[in-house]
Amino acid sequence: MKKLIPFATFLQEKLVLLLPLAMITGFVSGLTWDVSALKGAVLPLTFFLVLPMMTGMDMRKLLGKLDLRLHAATMALNFLVIPLAAYGLGLLAFPGSPWLRLGLLLAALLPTSGMTVSWTGMAKGNVPEAIRMTILGLLGGAVTVPLYVSGLLGEAIALPASAVATQIAVIVVLPLLAGFGLRSLLVRSLGERRFAEELKPLLPGVSTLGVLALVAVAIALKARGIMAEPRMLWTSFWPTFTLYALNFTLSSLAGRKFFKPAEAKTLVFGTVLRNLSMALALLMGIAGAKGGEAALIVTWGFVIQVQGAAWYVKFADRILGREEGASPAETAASKA
Repeated sequence: MKKLIPFATFLQEKLVLLLPLAMITGFVSGLTWDVSALKGAVLPLTFFLVLPMMTGMDMRKLLGKLDLRLHAATMALNFLVIPLAAYGLGLLAFPGSPWLRLGLLLAALLPTSGMTVSWTGMAKGNVPEAIRMTILGLLGGAVTVPLYVSGLLGEAIALPASAVATQIAVIVVLPLLAGFGLRSLLVRSLGERRFAEELKPLLPGVSTLGVLALVAVAIALKARGIMAEPRMLWTSFWPTFTLYALNFTLSSLAGRKFFKPAEAKTLVFGTVLRNLSMALALLMGIAGAKGGEAALIVTWGFVIQVQGAAWYVKFADRILGREEGASPAETAASKA
């Protein structure tokens, strides 16, 4: 299994390049063939995408002492400020397209992912709190998504809260329970060390394969519509970019004013980096073929947040300040 780790790492590191390839593959396939049968692949791909993510999650991390101020600020941004900003931006950008507004809202409602932990570590932030943010973000998203979607868009997309809750159960709760059980079996079979060293590093790569496949399917199902109206690419890009720019700005201001640099960095990466894999899975589960155009929003999100995080790491010390006691060499290394 260790031999596959470089391939899994490659998939994660090259996601920004692989996503356009998946989009092009889906677009060409959708124009060339009748891809209506791919609708049946959405649910299996969704499960394939989410299960590895859940298997790699260690719920025991929640047992540590929480920084309550930091998590309160994170929750306020993740489940109040950013979703409401996304809803308002959706009304402005897509006044007559509720499914596109749904895509933008879901991208804003599901915070944190494995990337949160990785980028927090690279920026010299508080990694243990970033891990807890990831778990709390998933649980918080599972609770708030049905409330926001049904309350803000339920009438526009004719989708009752029970239908959204069912999708949450299928796409979040069931994989979470299955992942917890699978993780326990694997740890018992392999041992904690072998699981951590040999298997856990593969899980993000497997999930990334699911993301690429689901993006290709979503674009394929909408390819002819995009061909008929190419301006869709721009109209889906600018609101997504604006949401991320707003998110980076607000979290940076809050982090600089209220927290020390290490916690401020954790706040930024715990609010800006969304769980877009889960958002894409939920979008396709809720919207089906209607979610193809909205999937463009989530796909742009992958590209923007990876590039945004990479640039932010370079300038994090200038924006948020340098931790007291950190040497100039450490600061320079964090910018390299």
